[in-house]
Amino acid sequence: MKAKINIAIDGYSSCGKSTIAKAIAKELHYIYIDTGAMYRAMTLYALQHGYIAADGKVNETALIPALDLVMINFKYNTDTYKYETYLNGHNVEREIRTLQVSNSVSPISAIKEVRQKLVRLQKRMAETKGVVMDGRDIGTVVLPDAELKLFMTADPKIRARRRYEELKSMGVDTSMDDVLRNITQRDLIDTTRAHDPLIQAPDAVVVDNSNLTIEEQYQFVMHKVTQRMAVFSE
Repeated sequence: MKAKINIAIDGYSSCGKSTIAKAIAKELHYIYIDTGAMYRAMTLYALQHGYIAADGKVNETALIPALDLVMINFKYNTDTYKYETYLNGHNVEREIRTLQVSNSVSPISAIKEVRQKLVRLQKRMAETKGVVMDGRDIGTVVLPDAELKLFMTADPKIRARRRYEELKSMGVDTSMDDVLRNITQRDLIDTTRAHDPLIQAPDAVVVDNSNLTIEEQYQFVMHKVTQRMAVFSE
């Protein structure tokens, strides 16, 4: 019998973490947890309640005491066959993908108290194994004992093009320059923040998908998954 494992996927923004994570979870009948969506939901909450000023500065003094009022969870949509993000009981899957949220998510993610709250939730979700989780600090902080760790990367301009096309398909009015600027800024904040910065776990498998198709990525990653599952099978 194949034992269930936890799969941690880290990497830079817009490098296809969610796409490959969803595909793996579907193939294995595992639970997919999009931690980036959790931080986006928290950012949306901060925007809705005026905790982020027009200049982008976060009012941490007001936000931190309100964290206990924030509930984030995922529900499976039987029509789309996808897990969707809910913020305090409301489906916010579309709202959290806007450029406005993207421009503010890194400063929110850098707040220690925000990270502590969401990391606790994420660890709890993975306790029973059989989880595919993607984000920025999964293999290093959230699931340091994950049986398989992947670190995904790609050229920033290629990532910006992918993100731009995604936003266009959602009807979001933006430009390539704005998206590239956002990605560059997020990379800087994610890798230099004081609390749980984006770093590659020493035992992570690197996947540079700059010149790989989604199918090529999938085949490569599933080969690694099969290898790791065989090690832990009874």
